[in-house]
Amino acid sequence: MFGLYESAFGALTWGNIVMLLIGGLLIYLGIARKMEPLLLVPIGFGVLLINLPLGGLMEVTVDGRPVGLLAWVFRGGITTELIPAFIFLGLGAMTDFGPLIANPKTLILGAGAQFGVFFALIIALLIGQAFPDFLDISIEEAAAIGIIGGADGPTAIFTANELAPQLIGVIAVAAYTYMALVPIILPPVIRLFTSKEERAIYMKPQLRKVSKREKLFFPIIGAAVIILLVPRSAPLIGMFMFGNLLVVSGVTERLADTAANAFMNILTILLGLSIGAFMDAESFLQGESLVILGLGVIAFAASAAAGVLLAKLMNLFIKDKLSDELAKEAGEKVAAVRYALRGADLEVIKTASQELSDTIQKVSTKVYQQLPPGEQPPPASGDGSDDEGTVESVIRNNADRLVNTAEKMLLDSKRKINPMIGAAGLSAVPMASRVVQRMGQQANPRNFLLMHAMGPNIAGVIGTATAAGVFLGILG
Repeated sequence: MFGLYESAFGALTWGNIVMLLIGGLLIYLGIARKMEPLLLVPIGFGVLLINLPLGGLMEVTVDGRPVGLLAWVFRGGITTELIPAFIFLGLGAMTDFGPLIANPKTLILGAGAQFGVFFALIIALLIGQAFPDFLDISIEEAAAIGIIGGADGPTAIFTANELAPQLIGVIAVAAYTYMALVPIILPPVIRLFTSKEERAIYMKPQLRKVSKREKLFFPIIGAAVIILLVPRSAPLIGMFMFGNLLVVSGVTERLADTAANAFMNILTILLGLSIGAFMDAESFLQGESLVILGLGVIAFAASAAAGVLLAKLMNLFIKDKLSDELAKEAGEKVAAVRYALRGADLEVIKTASQELSDTIQKVSTKVYQQLPPGEQPPPASGDGSDDEGTVESVIRNNADRLVNTAEKMLLDSKRKINPMIGAAGLSAVPMASRVVQRMGQQANPRNFLLMHAMGPNIAGVIGTATAAGVFLGILG
């Protein structure tokens, strides 16, 4: 007999309804707001499926053997840690280590940004000790929560699965949601810890060219060194470096293309659905979930702040090629020529240009040792022509060229790091780098910080995976 009593409507609880709304919200954020749609849409749909009663998608037998469709996916992909590790394979195939190799000191910024991971761990433990009756957080759970600060979803899932499997759903949602919110979270943190002048620090847009040999050896040597130092990072670091090797080897294009596209897309679907299916009302709607979501924001902000502060600390030990006095003198001479060009007195322009030319000679010995070909300062006087109009145009053109030469030298003399790129030490690639690029342009239209920010951004992926390996080695 068929009737309403045989449907699942009677089994719906208020908890199911709340979770259905949460699932709908995740789908809305992914589709309408385009916030990490590749993950939030399948996670949200997984939440819907698991909170529709009697579906049996996550059903298991008494001895834990999976029966439901998504239970098989979860056990085969998440519990065994295959999916997070293989996602790192795809990420490696999509990553260019060039910016990191070209500027190795950005590796320090990526490592420094992991401060938020350990900061959130400590805060979680303190909350657990302060309110033991309300929230009892073990050190394993605190470590799993802390890894959210690395802004790396697969690493957070990988760590939570081993240290705190009961929290994997909320940790995954927190990690991916806050990754999508990077454009909202980062700017206030950066502004809080930097001045307008620091945000305007110029960095030459061109990085040195990285050879194919360097790109080939980096994943091999990098994997060996990191895994020897932190053995438990092997699944993530090993797959990440192998995926990159497929790209840079130049002989495995088909494998690299499959890893970065079809394989990655399949894994993303399975990951999203299985994580969403773990978010049933009974396990998700706990006070602990709200604390984890709050700690996730703290961890993100702390990681970004630590990266910025570390970059500022590094600047204390980095000296520009020019002394402050010589840089100031050059700036004043440039301003004098610009002011003279506004008037009609050619003698004033010639005098100011000659003084700037003399200063350029002093600056060039500091910046280039000698002026590079084609950069020799032009003469500060005319070419001897009797044509008054020609003489004036030559003098003015020469003055303009001197100004351009001096300004380029002043820019080339800069060695300091724009501290904003430290905030890109989060693993959210390339969202964090894009935020830094946009803010850099706002502070100084000459700045193109994207490639500089990609260095710590990629280093952040390595750093978070290494931090996870440390946690697993100590607590796993």
